[in-house]
Amino acid sequence: MTRAPDRCQSCRPLSVADLLADLLGTDLPVAVAAYDGSHLGPRDARTTLIVRSPDALRRIVTAPGELGFGRAYVAGDLDVEGDIFDVIELAHSVQQLRFGPKEVAAALRMVGVAGLKPLPPPPEEARLRGRRHSRERDAAAIAHHYDVSNDFYELLLGPAMTYTCALWAEPGIDLVRAQWLKHELVCRKLDLRPGMHLLDCGSGWGTMAIHAAREHGVAVTAVTLSEQQVDWSRKAVAEAGLADRVEVRYQDYRAVDDGPYDAISSIGMFEHVGSDLEAYPATMFRLLRPGGRFVHHAVSRPPFRRRRLARPTFLDRYVFPDADLHEIGTIVSAIQGAGFEARHMESLRDHYPPTIAAWLANLDARWEEAVSLVGAGRARVWRLYLAAAELGMADNRIQIHQVVSVKPDHGRSGFSPVPGDWEALPE
Repeated sequence: MTRAPDRCQSCRPLSVADLLADLLGTDLPVAVAAYDGSHLGPRDARTTLIVRSPDALRRIVTAPGELGFGRAYVAGDLDVEGDIFDVIELAHSVQQLRFGPKEVAAALRMVGVAGLKPLPPPPEEARLRGRRHSRERDAAAIAHHYDVSNDFYELLLGPAMTYTCALWAEPGIDLVRAQWLKHELVCRKLDLRPGMHLLDCGSGWGTMAIHAAREHGVAVTAVTLSEQQVDWSRKAVAEAGLADRVEVRYQDYRAVDDGPYDAISSIGMFEHVGSDLEAYPATMFRLLRPGGRFVHHAVSRPPFRRRRLARPTFLDRYVFPDADLHEIGTIVSAIQGAGFEARHMESLRDHYPPTIAAWLANLDARWEEAVSLVGAGRARVWRLYLAAAELGMADNRIQIHQVVSVKPDHGRSGFSPVPGDWEALPE
């Protein structure tokens, strides 16, 4: 345990830079500039962490780990000039340190931070009520993340309007083409053909549904728990001239009671399901006809990462409340436990950093507009979250997979004897 040094009252007042040097050391990857005029680190550093007020220190100390840092950044008590990725790396390293509360409290008093009573969290922090993963609470969790502003999501996602990992399968392509290729890959894995009926579960802004109907001639039922996504999707479907083939519903996947469907896609929805690994695949199995295919596409965690941390995280409170990540082997076992035969699995992890980088570039290029749409605090949430997610994917702290499964028809799978015969994507 690192201890803050004892300093007598007759010594010169402790500066914020002194405090941070005592706690973190002087060999930092970034510079630090504080509200009291003190400075730590190289003057020519490419990135500077700005401590704008004593409230930054109070937030970090009263909520150790990433949550306190995130609260301080969202509230504007901390700021970043330069590369936010450098600061995220610093935050990761600080999480590994442990300081005695008495020593930290004494040091903070020396820099004028009186008392350690927590400040109210920024208003962007989610505080959900009710039973975890009840339908009502899940709807509130989805609304917190997705019912922000369709205009903001258009700014962030660009014309592709797709908020899942793209497929960078061709050199020199842009985000629109990469997302088209991802949708096409899913459609081919599902073996979609004219006249089939697809259920798109967790349909986002309807881009998968539109692609499947337009490119493969299928009928699509798209369900989402975001009211704003429903509004945007229905307009997009109408503009595409597909209103006779695509139905968009505001509906919990557990409430879908029609079918059976010829195929089911679930792209970026499973992360919100939580720890109930039986209801999700069981529902997909119930809704699919024998011989039908199910494509599961979701973020997962490597086996060496803990499923949930004991203390709340920035993602829990600001980005994906009640969300949970599972190891891909556990997911495949749950899918097969529901009766499916898992036929193919692949990782798309290498494709997610360039996808997130494109979203971040959109956000940074139109930062002032983003702030005007959703407020400075929420814009900061997204900047911090996306940068951390890009690093997490690049460093293999988080992963993403697609799993193709079939509902066996008296033992028949309907698959080609050539593995991965969908991989030759069209020009």
